[in-house]
Amino acid sequence: MAKNVGGIDRAIRAVAGIALIAYAISNLPGAEDWMVPAGIVGFILVLTAVFSRCLIYMPFGISTCKTK
Repeated sequence: MAKNVGGIDRAIRAVAGIALIAYAISNLPGAEDWMVPAGIVGFILVLTAVFSRCLIYMPFGISTCKTK
């Protein structure tokens, strides 16, 4: 599989994913209903940032990587 997530996209995904994971493990009042979905989405965002591959981009032919 070719990489299809570029540098800026990776950084945004990593920051957003870490923020969602932090929210999921926090004990904020009223956050109980959103902890699991936020954790799952955060984990997926961090994985796509680490591996530079987005499965949603593939069928649409989207790539944010710079061409060589």
